[in-house]
Amino acid sequence: MSESPAASGSARGVASRARVSIVGGSGYGGGEVLRLLLDHPHVEVAQVTSRQQAGVFVHSIHPNLRGRTSLQFVRPDELQACDAIFLCLPHGEASKQIEKYTALAPRIVDLSADFRLRDRASYQKWYEEAHPAPAWLDRFVYGLPELRRNQLRGAKLASGVGCNATAMNMALLPLAKAGLIERAICDIKVGSSEAGNAVSPGSHHPERAGAVRSYAPAGHRHAAEVEQELMNDLGQGGGTFDLHVSITSVELVRGVLCTAHVFPKRPLDEKELWKVYREAYGKEPFVRLVKDRVGVYRFPEPKILAGTNYADVGFAVEDGGKRVVVMSAIDNLMKGAAGSAVQCLNLMMDWPETTGLTFSGLHPI
Repeated sequence: MSESPAASGSARGVASRARVSIVGGSGYGGGEVLRLLLDHPHVEVAQVTSRQQAGVFVHSIHPNLRGRTSLQFVRPDELQACDAIFLCLPHGEASKQIEKYTALAPRIVDLSADFRLRDRASYQKWYEEAHPAPAWLDRFVYGLPELRRNQLRGAKLASGVGCNATAMNMALLPLAKAGLIERAICDIKVGSSEAGNAVSPGSHHPERAGAVRSYAPAGHRHAAEVEQELMNDLGQGGGTFDLHVSITSVELVRGVLCTAHVFPKRPLDEKELWKVYREAYGKEPFVRLVKDRVGVYRFPEPKILAGTNYADVGFAVEDGGKRVVVMSAIDNLMKGAAGSAVQCLNLMMDWPETTGLTFSGLHPI
């Protein structure tokens, strides 16, 4: 099969593009990274690896990419040196071979949870095992640009972000930065793609269809990322606050909706909330404040974010400002994974931050 000009790009300028490879490209996250990079003007996709699909055309696994590329999956041991690597591996795999990957590319973006937490004790607490490569933990920059933009510029190593953690961080960041949170209860509803493409009894269609299943009513490990980023490392005088998380699977394929019930340190009215959130997000290219008085989409809705790198954030106030309800919606495979990862690469390579990420979504869908 020959590659069309649209798939391969013209010969002009290809040599100046960064050669980027994807390790573990047969999963949903790897497929989304590949989709984004095929439209990225500064990138040439060099290789996509898969242990189980080696020799298979990538569009056989990611049918939306048919006609866009003639790449075939290669075995992981065939991975060659390149300018950057996206690691899209199951939890625990990247950390076991991190020295191999850093020897092959000067820049690494790891989508897994292996390097999100910098404290080894915290990692062992939440993941119930010792970290395989603890010396590397503090070398990775947490890969959420809205929190770590300055550190990501020019960085060599960026971690992935938890999709649930991203939804919580987007909801709570402005209030945490202002030191206004006393307690927050985050009720999170997620789509089925969050569990990946591996088959399990819970993903079997008769079991999954129509389900509203609380699979983590307490103690979800993504809370550790919120504690790290908004309490321990924020550095804005926000301090700590009580955080409680419950997660429920609903009948969506893509999407996360975080409804955060925030009990502030003092009553807050809408005028002050608008000020706090506009100051935090007014210049963010991928955060939109959604709080309308009329219409169907008055508050954030994951459905209209499918395929986009946007995070929509809105809020409501009740009981004289003693409770603030903040809603944050994202596509878990995009802003919660591949989209933020490509946004990180843009910063690491000193490219315009929004490059390859401006798709606005579809409506209706």
